[in-house]
Amino acid sequence: MTSIAPERAAAAPATAEVELSIGGMTCASCAARIEKKLNRMDGVTATVNFATEKAKVSYAEGVGIADLIATVEKTGYTAQEPPRPAAPSEASAPAGEREDHGDETGALRQRLLVSLVLSVPVVLMAMVPALQFDNWQWLSLTLAAPVVVWGAFPFHRAAWTNARHGAATMDTLVSIGTLAALGWSLWALFFGDAGMPGMRHGFDFSVSRAGGSSAIYLEAAAGVTSFILAGRYLEARSKRKAGAALRALLELGAKDVAVLRDGREVRVPTAELMTGDRFVVRPGEKIATDGTVVEGSSAVDASMLTGESVPVDVTVGDAVTGATVNTSGRLVVEATRVGADTQLARMARLVEDAQNGKAAVQRLADRISGVFVPVVLVIALGTLLTWLFVTGDATAAFTAAVAVLIIACPCALGLATPTALMVGTGRGAQLGILIKGPEVLESTRRVDTVVLDKTGTVTTGTMALHDVVTAPGVAEDELLRLAGALEHASEHPIARAIADGAAARTGALPVPESFENVAGLGVQGVVEGHAVLVGREKLLAEWVIELPAELAAAKAAAEAEGRTAVAVAWDGAARGVLTVADAVKDTSARAVAELRRLGLTPVLLTGDNKAVAGAVAREVGIDEVIAEVLPQDKVDVVRRLQAEGRTVAMVGDGVNDAAALAAADLGLAMGTGTDAAIEAGDLTLVRGDLLVAADAIRLSRRTLATIKGNLFWAFGYNVAALPLAAAGLLNPMIAGAAMAFSSVFVVTNSLRLRRFR
Repeated sequence: MTSIAPERAAAAPATAEVELSIGGMTCASCAARIEKKLNRMDGVTATVNFATEKAKVSYAEGVGIADLIATVEKTGYTAQEPPRPAAPSEASAPAGEREDHGDETGALRQRLLVSLVLSVPVVLMAMVPALQFDNWQWLSLTLAAPVVVWGAFPFHRAAWTNARHGAATMDTLVSIGTLAALGWSLWALFFGDAGMPGMRHGFDFSVSRAGGSSAIYLEAAAGVTSFILAGRYLEARSKRKAGAALRALLELGAKDVAVLRDGREVRVPTAELMTGDRFVVRPGEKIATDGTVVEGSSAVDASMLTGESVPVDVTVGDAVTGATVNTSGRLVVEATRVGADTQLARMARLVEDAQNGKAAVQRLADRISGVFVPVVLVIALGTLLTWLFVTGDATAAFTAAVAVLIIACPCALGLATPTALMVGTGRGAQLGILIKGPEVLESTRRVDTVVLDKTGTVTTGTMALHDVVTAPGVAEDELLRLAGALEHASEHPIARAIADGAAARTGALPVPESFENVAGLGVQGVVEGHAVLVGREKLLAEWVIELPAELAAAKAAAEAEGRTAVAVAWDGAARGVLTVADAVKDTSARAVAELRRLGLTPVLLTGDNKAVAGAVAREVGIDEVIAEVLPQDKVDVVRRLQAEGRTVAMVGDGVNDAAALAAADLGLAMGTGTDAAIEAGDLTLVRGDLLVAADAIRLSRRTLATIKGNLFWAFGYNVAALPLAAAGLLNPMIAGAAMAFSSVFVVTNSLRLRRFR
């Protein structure tokens, strides 16, 4: 996401960034010209994106936004100062943007339809001699002139504007080609033999035709204009579709909210929310902003942000995200982030930044586009002179030169990367995958090793009931019910894990008749008339209770696996052993298998002991384990793997993962983690599911492959078509249709990414 001019990287360090909306661009060479002019300013680094019609500019002290706008305007285009910062629901003014694009597309459609209605008879009369009645050529002129003058007016205007600034773009080629065809036809009609009654001529895909004074090219002038207008219209519609995911993301936020003021609910616009405000969210309503639940419990549907279809249960103390939907109970939420700081706003910013960037391969295409048009003008002139010198046939020479001008449009080159990025990053946002920029796509292709942080990434990061081992004659449900009832009264994480696991398996738990916490050993009390002990083996020993051999063996086996074993006794006898561990996420094993299928070698990295790490690794199918690593040493592990010649991806979610994420060749940050981890990552996985990591790499690779495919066909088209046109093997009208098709093909190919699953 830097300038295509690498020498600018040595400029004075930028102190500010701005995004300008650029108007008047019609092809990739326009974007290249603006970018070149901006990058020539002292302390300025700019990237101009033709597809998104935006310029991302970093500038140093002494340079103002007004200076940047003035430079763009001097180049012959318009630039707009960014609007004031907005609330999430207002971000990027999607409604206004929609209206502007709707007007632009509507005007293009009207121009296209009128041009088509007028052009079709002209083309048919030229192609089908049977339709050529006496003086048909004058009807052709009557119909074609408005198309070339009015229909092609945007091309003529842009060509004139660029000419005044000493530049040439794709519009220059179209304008010169269509006006030359019209001019030649006017000369032939008024001063040659073409205007005589009874004039006839056939249609040929090549340049051969009758003598110059009797040849007219009205069908080429009108047909080329209509084909290019059709290409522009389809392009505009496709670009609109490509950006649909980002606009949908921007429109997710709630528009108003019920804020609690002096105990009363007051409905206010979401933009007026302040940090610390408490607001009410009823079932079916969107949560207005990021916050913490302070009252009530419910299930929250976060599918529009994370792609996760299963609602998440929340209660007092749980964090919730703006734009998610409350599905059941009434919630009171305290706002913790508002406006541009919310997760929704940051997601939109990441997606938009990624869409504005350029892959390394696109920078090469931009350099070519910048010099392409002048080179084509020289080739067209050379074609004209060569044909005149070799054949002496002015008609054939003129036709070949016009075909060169028409066919050589660099639009497809300019659209190859931006459209694929727009669709790929937009689709990623819908699935809970945020790609920071196009350079990230290159990294995903090279990665061969993926380092997985254990806690919070492969595992849930919270303790959960794992195994239940009962003494002979004891029912598992009874053991869970009595132990769970006693542990339910404790706040210890292990106790909470046992209580939650027991409730999930047996239903509602009884209330203890008495309860006592024995510091460092466990808990004891009376449940349903039974004197119950739950805790360490030492707690049972104080009551002169020994674990029988089978329970002692189960306890030893659990501890060898790195799990915590809790003994349970009642009425003077040991009844069972419960094991508790950091639970592996349901999808982790499947995710590791997916990563292997992508050609990656998974490595488990953790600060836990080797027994715990080994047990988790075996459960999910990882062979390589690096355990007992201090948080500050994780980055050293990544660098050691890189020193071995590996290209490393790192997946993590905590503050202690941030340095390793930044040091890795590709950092994948779990969005459920800390801001530090998310900022350090190249890819952000909004959903805390390792399976999304495999999806993110697949989507990134698919997007990169689409970009490369687009560029291959765009380059191949121009390389193949120019010699054909210069050799006289293409009629100008066919050249116009092929040129329009190339741009539509590139955009349509990119839109296939919308179907990524």
